[in-house]
Amino acid sequence: MCILENIKLKATTVVGISLSASLMITSAFGADKKIDRAVDGGVKYDVKNSKYTSYYVNDQKAKFSHGRIPTKTEIAAWNVDVMPDGTGVPEFDMKHGKVVLGDDGKSKKAQGSVEQGAELYDAKCGMCHGDFGSGGKGYPALTGGTVGSLKNQLMNPADENPNMDPPQRSIGSYWPYASTLFWYVQDAMPFPNPKSLSNSETYALVAYLLSINTIKIDGKELTDDYVLDREKFLKIKMPNANGFYPDVDTKKDPKQGVKNMTKFMSDPKNYGTGTKCMKDCIKGKIPVLKIANELNDFQPTPSTKRDWFVPENKSAHPMQGVYEEKCSACHGNAAIGAPVVGDKDAWAKVTAKGIDAVYKNGINGINGMPPKGGHDMSDADFNKIVDYMLESSK
Repeated sequence: MCILENIKLKATTVVGISLSASLMITSAFGADKKIDRAVDGGVKYDVKNSKYTSYYVNDQKAKFSHGRIPTKTEIAAWNVDVMPDGTGVPEFDMKHGKVVLGDDGKSKKAQGSVEQGAELYDAKCGMCHGDFGSGGKGYPALTGGTVGSLKNQLMNPADENPNMDPPQRSIGSYWPYASTLFWYVQDAMPFPNPKSLSNSETYALVAYLLSINTIKIDGKELTDDYVLDREKFLKIKMPNANGFYPDVDTKKDPKQGVKNMTKFMSDPKNYGTGTKCMKDCIKGKIPVLKIANELNDFQPTPSTKRDWFVPENKSAHPMQGVYEEKCSACHGNAAIGAPVVGDKDAWAKVTAKGIDAVYKNGINGINGMPPKGGHDMSDADFNKIVDYMLESSK
């Protein structure tokens, strides 16, 4: 364990400590020499004779002769990042980099309701993230936790009775900006088919996820008929917006964010006790760093777990609805790598070692599949789902 000491700059020498490279380098500077620091707090040195301190720098000029300049439409199709200041929050539905037109010939406004988001969540997300975002085995919970718990730090997990629970991080308790939620959902979800959601579908899912985290927008609760669009999205204030530091969300001068980070990381007292130590560092009570900003406690309302989906078609197989809700995300998409229901050859390979082996592997988990697909159910119920998939693949 190495706790960095506070650095005092002198006229003749300075000790530069780089957190990323774990190097200690001594260099002489003149009395009036300005010392620049990297974001991590380490001293920045000039490149001389193709060397940065003791290391050579590759100063070759790269030349590229492949590819072509992308069109504006191609750039627009990929430029879907959303920033905390509202940059990139979509106003209209887009497809292949172009605005989608409605039946009236006008630009189709991007918007989605909580109710629509609940339907999308059940169809595309619940099989992994659980009912109401409660989480599944191997998949994170999207609700729960408190902002207050973020101040918890285990002092010594090896003790017989550790002092407190670790922080509980979820969308409502941890994420400082809703822009990250919108961007992540649209760019990486749903797991079997990322980047397939329209702007309106993403708004609907975000509205639903915010609602189950009991987050209000402009003082209003997100009921089922609440419709989220760009104008309302820009009014979202997340409970933990002030729980991160230093401030890097700078609008007037983008470089100021880097300067803020550099200043923060240049003071070891922000992440250590200010004393360099390599042995028997801690004496007496173990010091615990305190979060600088006071955080208002926030506790999302606990949700009630739903029963399994019951298919409307009474003539359907009793496990069909359960399969579609819990298993189809992986076993209905060949790109995932799991045997797809209906693929006779794929399931013939799976059952080559016998049905008991199939049951065992599914219950215990195999390759990328978590035990029972990440869902809480009895072995008997799980085996019934396996039987259904096998029967549907003959």
